[in-house]
Amino acid sequence: MKEILASLALIVLLVFILNPFHFWMPMPIQIAVLGGLAAAFGAIAVFALRERAADEREAAHRSFAGRIAYLSGAAVLLAGITLQSLDHSIDPWLVGALAFMVVAKTAARIYSDLYS
Repeated sequence: MKEILASLALIVLLVFILNPFHFWMPMPIQIAVLGGLAAAFGAIAVFALRERAADEREAAHRSFAGRIAYLSGAAVLLAGITLQSLDHSIDPWLVGALAFMVVAKTAARIYSDLYS
């Protein structure tokens, strides 16, 4: 339950930062505070909240969720890179994020194969 609440809270913070429908006119200090809050909360949600699996079935479900999250993130980044390449202006953060995801997955796989 805490994973769901943390995910929803982070999404709400990110929507407020993005302000997609221009429903408020934030001052620069408000955006800075929201950005810092989202970064701090995101760091806690990503690194501090630990998922604990009680048995093999739960471990398999967590592994499957991780795989789906990785594939979804990679698909979104690839779509962003593809769409931006049509405009001839690719954001380096998209490329860097995708490259980091692939390198991290490859390193984890090599580590797992060597030490498991």
